[in-house]
Amino acid sequence: MTQSPTPIHETVREHYAERIKSSASCCGPSDCCSPNNILYPEQLLTTVPTDVSSTSYGCGDPITLASLKPGQTVLDLGSGAGLDCILAAQKVGETGKVIGVDMTPEMIERAQANVKKVNLNNVEFRHGYLESLPVENNTVDVIISNCVINLSPDKEKVFSEAFRVLAPGGKLAVSDIVTDGELPEVIRQSLSAWAGCVAGAVEAKDYIAMMESVGFTNISINPVFFDKQTVDSALDEMKLDVTEYPRDAVYKAVYSAKITAYKPA
Repeated sequence: MTQSPTPIHETVREHYAERIKSSASCCGPSDCCSPNNILYPEQLLTTVPTDVSSTSYGCGDPITLASLKPGQTVLDLGSGAGLDCILAAQKVGETGKVIGVDMTPEMIERAQANVKKVNLNNVEFRHGYLESLPVENNTVDVIISNCVINLSPDKEKVFSEAFRVLAPGGKLAVSDIVTDGELPEVIRQSLSAWAGCVAGAVEAKDYIAMMESVGFTNISINPVFFDKQTVDSALDEMKLDVTEYPRDAVYKAVYSAKITAYKPA
């Protein structure tokens, strides 16, 4: 079934299209391997040019989390400018394969250009929605994703699609934004807050429940909390149409997490 874009999809797509055109990061000017961020260890990025590694739109390091092996087929949900696909392709080697799926044409164009810069032949990018993946059943060994599932208005469908395309015994390894408690309603109702990776985040227990409902097992969520500076940068860019809102509630509730799950063998 073909996915029809929702207003949330359109807002998110426009947001990231503008991001890649202006070479801006996801949530502000922070560098993807700075000590105050929670992304990649610096040594992981030594194999890619700085202009490629700087186009990071994630909230963690799914590559290390995935423990990739040569020969595996990897799917990146919301592949953006292609950094995680490139890092994954280097891990799985020439006998492996990496597929990136993204709904933003500008991101796919940049990702393809970035792959050419590093001379990789085992990566391809497909235009599509996470709720209707352009990938065949039972064909993927590992699914990765970096701060994207929270952007979907139908996360249970995303997990259902991920389960469908994973081969039996396959692994889901993602970095994503979840919450511990409810977010203020003013943020939940903001489309710009959706695009900023905050409004769409759900409670960790609900995230687990959705994965369990489609068949995933051995689910693990390990939190890596944001610092206030990172959250402030994200919230400032939302430009919420209010004069005051409870940032302290967001500081306490929103965090990045390392998430793994498996499709039964």
